[in-house]
Amino acid sequence: MEKKEIKINEGITNDPIEEGVYRRLPEILQNVTQPFVGRERDIVLLSAVGVLSTCLPNIYGIYDGDKVYPNLYVIIIAPAASGKGVMNKSRILIQDIHYKVLKNSIEIQKNCKEEKKKSKQKDFDNCTSRQVKEMPANTSTAEMYTYLGASSYGVLIMESEADTMSNMLNNDWSNYSDVLRKCFHHEPLSISRKIDKIFEEIKEPKLSLVMSGTPEQLKTLIKSKENGLYSRFIVYTFDEINHFKNVFSTTARNYDAIFDEEGKRIFDLYGKLADLNDQEIEFKLTENQEKKFLQEFAHIHEKLLRNHPHSFISNLNRHGLICFRIAMILSVLRNREDIGTEDNRQLSCSNLDFLLALRITKTVLKHSLVTFNSFDDGILSENDEKLLFELNVNFSRDQAIELGEKHNIPKRTMDDKLRQWKKKKIIITVKHGHYRRI
Repeated sequence: MEKKEIKINEGITNDPIEEGVYRRLPEILQNVTQPFVGRERDIVLLSAVGVLSTCLPNIYGIYDGDKVYPNLYVIIIAPAASGKGVMNKSRILIQDIHYKVLKNSIEIQKNCKEEKKKSKQKDFDNCTSRQVKEMPANTSTAEMYTYLGASSYGVLIMESEADTMSNMLNNDWSNYSDVLRKCFHHEPLSISRKIDKIFEEIKEPKLSLVMSGTPEQLKTLIKSKENGLYSRFIVYTFDEINHFKNVFSTTARNYDAIFDEEGKRIFDLYGKLADLNDQEIEFKLTENQEKKFLQEFAHIHEKLLRNHPHSFISNLNRHGLICFRIAMILSVLRNREDIGTEDNRQLSCSNLDFLLALRITKTVLKHSLVTFNSFDDGILSENDEKLLFELNVNFSRDQAIELGEKHNIPKRTMDDKLRQWKKKKIIITVKHGHYRRI
């Protein structure tokens, strides 16, 4: 395989994850990554961690004073025919859990409706909504709220074509970019739509994302590298094209069996943790690990300020939380046999899992910076993106001016924004005074 790295200033490269990391991973992650090499192995590791981040109920930690859960967002960015399709193998790890949750939910709904029929009630709205463990990216905002609200321990979105979600973000009825940003930090969500008879309040939404796409698909997904959505992702990127593989290899037949076997272990772990009900387990770093954590990220922070765009700092800050969550996931997997069996409701991170999480995070942070620097400057600020998406896909100048007045933006400034958006090809003119968002 020809190796071709993207290089930017100060020697920041999109290097693979270090070999030493794989020799020390918890058993489940060692087993699913062992059959793969090179970039494919990295993709399997990161996608598996992303999938497993929604499979650990009743595990939490305190980060910056807030209660956080293991949920992660992962995106693999590479050209077509680069081997990123192996990401889909990680879906097998959650399949048994998804089918069990869905089956139980259908049964509960069925029993509820039968009871109402017996009592001659025609209103089935009070029956619980259908639960899933994995939901499609191709869904409306209202459906997304319903799935998140019905879920006890969070849901996963896994999508191998990033533009599927991009299309959803660009629709009036499914612009859930704001929902994705809030879910990352478990911020409360609420939605009320009289016509659809929808009212949902979600106190602590838990969502995990695992996606892949080409660089062009990323541009349509992330309208602004400063809007906060990009900084929430573990980004892994490369531009090598895979060689034509042996499609008749007998070893490839065993891949699904390996993931299937490890999926059964994850299913058992999920059941054990779910049975704890409200008796949550707190994940904690040791005092020395906390000190090392602060030293490492303070050093990276200083280096970024000296050599790289200051606008990237929000990415660094969120990668601190990402590192904490990766350490949480590794610790649960390594202690899966003993976890939840004792009265002690704390899980201490081992030095090994802390250092592994730190090494993985440092690598993907470089990938995030490589990709960040590849963005064009013709992007929207966070405020402009929020403003644009308050308008319909098709809108008029008058509607834009009216929206501007609502936000205390002068007419002249709003006209200037329309000109800028046209220049950046964020909107196009349909006819005089009428525009379309693209």
